[in-house]
Amino acid sequence: MMKITTIGVAGCGAMGLPMARNLLAAGFDVSGYDIRPKSDFGEFTNHMLESADALAARCPVVFSVVRDWQQTLDLCFGGRGLFTGETHPEILVISSTLSPKMIRLLRERVPEGTSLIDAPMSGAPFGAEEGTLTFMIGGDAGTVNKLMPAFKAMGSGINPLGDLGAGMTCKVLNNMLAATSVIVVREILKAAKALDFPPEKLLEVAKTSSGATWFGNNLKKISWANEGYSIVNTIGILEKDVNSLLDATGDFPELRINELAHVVIRELRNLTPVTED
Repeated sequence: MMKITTIGVAGCGAMGLPMARNLLAAGFDVSGYDIRPKSDFGEFTNHMLESADALAARCPVVFSVVRDWQQTLDLCFGGRGLFTGETHPEILVISSTLSPKMIRLLRERVPEGTSLIDAPMSGAPFGAEEGTLTFMIGGDAGTVNKLMPAFKAMGSGINPLGDLGAGMTCKVLNNMLAATSVIVVREILKAAKALDFPPEKLLEVAKTSSGATWFGNNLKKISWANEGYSIVNTIGILEKDVNSLLDATGDFPELRINELAHVVIRELRNLTPVTED
């Protein structure tokens, strides 16, 4: 089995940069690429490359951690993209959250010589920093096995789920649960205050009872927990993820989750910033 030693990370934002740092700490030779200038990356600057095609030329394995489908297309096929130069990645890992339908479309466009793996992750920036992300992985089992040391450097919940697209299917379902819990936890804490019950005490009790949620359990650690809706922040990303579920379930109009998803999108857009009283 080929040992992977050199890895590129495309999209070095709140998730991608700490992922890259953890790979580096685990002994991998790591390069990064982002649309922001190299000077934005502090001590990681020397690992940043100027373009995606330069990343492809240097790194046989590339993890994509960009925001959405359009950014994925730009990364792969746009100006100086991963697949515009003479050298292409041997393995491309999509760790963004996209519709599973988009992964199938991407497979049709990516050259046959590149193995495509879908491995979206969950765990928020604090999980990326701590190396405790959960990965949901679809694709060729042999290729996934080669990537295991890299996944283990970045996460603690590594879940190979089957063929290409299985990871993304799991992720859009998971993120519908997550989006729902964000709305409900935020609103229930307002109700606790109105009823003169300490919100912190409610979360403490819920953590070991039937009301436990990942969002509620980690509220103090989640950097975006108090954000209001904006298309450019994490609440906006959750909206994008729920829309990815709707894309995936579009062929099943009888599913009530479609109606519920539209309600969740509306309620995400209604979220306002939490202010301390």
